[in-house]
Amino acid sequence: MSNSTQMKADTNEILQLVSFKIANEEFGVDILNVQEINKMTQITKVPNAPDFVEGVINLRGRVIPIIDLRTRLKIEKKEHDKDTRIIVVEIAGKTVGFIVDAVKEVLRIPTSIIEPPPQIATGIDSDFIRAVGKLEDRLLILIDLEKVLTEQDKEQLKSVEN
Repeated sequence: MSNSTQMKADTNEILQLVSFKIANEEFGVDILNVQEINKMTQITKVPNAPDFVEGVINLRGRVIPIIDLRTRLKIEKKEHDKDTRIIVVEIAGKTVGFIVDAVKEVLRIPTSIIEPPPQIATGIDSDFIRAVGKLEDRLLILIDLEKVLTEQDKEQLKSVEN
């Protein structure tokens, strides 16, 4: 297969992402991982919960741990406002909510505009970064949700859920 044919095959593949803002950065996660997006709601604090867990919410009878993505990405906390959202995702069979500053849009981008993350990332913990998408007017950081929580974190979450 010639090189140009290879390129054409790659550009036909489309990724569907939900994009959201944290601080001045725009992030994207695969839409297949996203169950729903909710407005900020009352979060119940859980005694002895791990630092990264903000608390839990009751989502239609299910107790779901809520994690502030700012804390997880080592970005300074900020007050929640009218744009703050909880993105409910499934990671390794667990349902978890991530607090983000704002949800922007659902994007369909060709895989051809995605590159591996640069060695020196944006000051964000680069372990979580799967790739960077170069859109016409901006960069989109694709987060690997599986890596946002370590195995140890997932174990600690069990105590919160029970």
